[in-house]
Amino acid sequence: MEYIVEKIGMSRTISNPSIPVTLLKIVKAKVCELDNDRALVAFVKGKANNKCIAGQQKKYNLSKEFNRFVVLEVANTEVGDLDVSPLNEAKILKISFNSKGRGYSGAMKRHGFSGGPASHGSRFHRRHGSIGNREWPGRVQPGMKMAGHYGNVKISVKNEVISYDAENQILVVKGSVPGYNGAIGRIRIAK
Repeated sequence: MEYIVEKIGMSRTISNPSIPVTLLKIVKAKVCELDNDRALVAFVKGKANNKCIAGQQKKYNLSKEFNRFVVLEVANTEVGDLDVSPLNEAKILKISFNSKGRGYSGAMKRHGFSGGPASHGSRFHRRHGSIGNREWPGRVQPGMKMAGHYGNVKISVKNEVISYDAENQILVVKGSVPGYNGAIGRIRIAK
């Protein structure tokens, strides 16, 4: 089963030893259309609205707040609110989020290069150094670690479920989860 979640942030347990945990909130969602175990699901994200979204809302008789659509593997047998009861027995989750975007970054930040000496006029501080060979092959090899776009890529991790608050629909998972606080991602029950 899959669900759309919002990352609340990180905390720690008060047990001894203390365990770092991440809090995830299940996003309110409705099943619009079923096809075996896959379903078209509408969920709430921001205030985006256009004619395409309005057409889908009218077709499935949804309120204005349900403005995003995704295909998920669900436990529902009929159209309506998303069934979250399988989360009560979940032990391990596969969690997918986009990592924090860091924009265009240099080689030292992006790849952890050490750089050159800081003093004595070296004139080689935060650069990546030479990138090619000699006359042959006379080009930069593919995959060379250089400056460029860093972050904002999909990352999936497996986390153990510590607890699940069914009333407030908040999951507590062991360890960290990629992405910023408030990011929207998806979870899948792995075990």
